[in-house]
Amino acid sequence: MAKLFRAAIMGPPGSGKGTISKRIAQSFGLLYLSSGHYLRESIAANTEAGLLVKSYVERSMLVPDHVMTKLMLPRLEQLSGHSWLLDGFPRTQSQALALNNLYQLDLVISLNIPYETLRERLSDRWVHPASGRVYNMGFNPPRVQGKDDLTGEPLIQHDDDKPEALMSRLRHYKDVAKPVMNLYKSQGVLHSFSGTDTNRIWPYINSLLNTKMHTQPPDACQTKTP
Repeated sequence: MAKLFRAAIMGPPGSGKGTISKRIAQSFGLLYLSSGHYLRESIAANTEAGLLVKSYVERSMLVPDHVMTKLMLPRLEQLSGHSWLLDGFPRTQSQALALNNLYQLDLVISLNIPYETLRERLSDRWVHPASGRVYNMGFNPPRVQGKDDLTGEPLIQHDDDKPEALMSRLRHYKDVAKPVMNLYKSQGVLHSFSGTDTNRIWPYINSLLNTKMHTQPPDACQTKTP
């Protein structure tokens, strides 16, 4: 049986995580697990966790650690026979430690993008709220301006994507991400990539994954047992 490979990707808003994640999933056959997708799915399904999530999302608040782990860990347990890439979880040290009790990650990719690049990307970013589909007026515009390609529904721009909110979001991301990155650095699985152009960063990530996925020790892929 092929070795299982479990990875996570981290980066501030506008870092190109979604684009790179989809390329990784397609190129290496990993399941792409977006925490945003699971959050929207739980809200739509009106589950107990979903109602809890909705109460935070409606107030534009971050979903707390205990709710995120309650939502994500059962999903990940169900995928114990699969290789996957996580995007948006773990976001905090508490979430990372909870995940650690279940799985040992093989690789964590951190995207390090300059503030000016993030500001430009986010000022061009429009979202379809129901699906989470993201458009960028610079390099990935919708076919009809202001309308989602699949549903034709209107696109919106999040208040927190506007420049005045971005600096505080970025500061918050760095504060919260630092202990998570330190944890994965201490485990020897953190790899950081810097740059302003996703297409230029991609070959380095592609090359790293090629190396990692073909040189894994046999026991590195096992699910942790209590």
